[in-house]
Amino acid sequence: MPPHCDTRDGPVVKAAKMALEKGNVNYALIWVPESAEGEAREAFEKTMRARKRGKDAKEVADDWFFETVIRLHRAGEGAPYTGLKPAGLDEGPVVPRAEKAIETSDSREVVGFLMETIEDELRERFNCVIVAKNYKVDDVEAGRKFVQAFIGFVVWSHHLYKFVKSGEGGHEEGAGHAD
Repeated sequence: MPPHCDTRDGPVVKAAKMALEKGNVNYALIWVPESAEGEAREAFEKTMRARKRGKDAKEVADDWFFETVIRLHRAGEGAPYTGLKPAGLDEGPVVPRAEKAIETSDSREVVGFLMETIEDELRERFNCVIVAKNYKVDDVEAGRKFVQAFIGFVVWSHHLYKFVKSGEGGHEEGAGHAD
């Protein structure tokens, strides 16, 4: 996934902001692995106390809480923490569609976009194979181009299938499936 959970406008910071606004750490805890819950709770309590000490202290404390929750979240993903990123980074075309789907409870746009993207890529790779497959046996260079196109289509298709069926890409085993 493109950098997203570690941005100022990403879902982790949105949840952390809500936790601070509502005075309820549970908004942020859902983004933190259970093993790090104690550290997140402690950071929340310290932040809530520091916020009472003026505007500058509130800003510093809030940023520290955001960074702590992001760091714990990233660790739960097995990913390194590389800092709190600014808002407005390019998330690519899928993330906004996926988030909109969740917000509206309507997956049609993101499913359609992904299916069209996959179909376009498969057709392009397939067409490369078809164009290259009728090479002359004595034209080894053309034969190698066919092999590259063949691999580009068959292997890419296989890896796509395995990726889709494996559930890889989620943050944990079974991610993406409701129990």
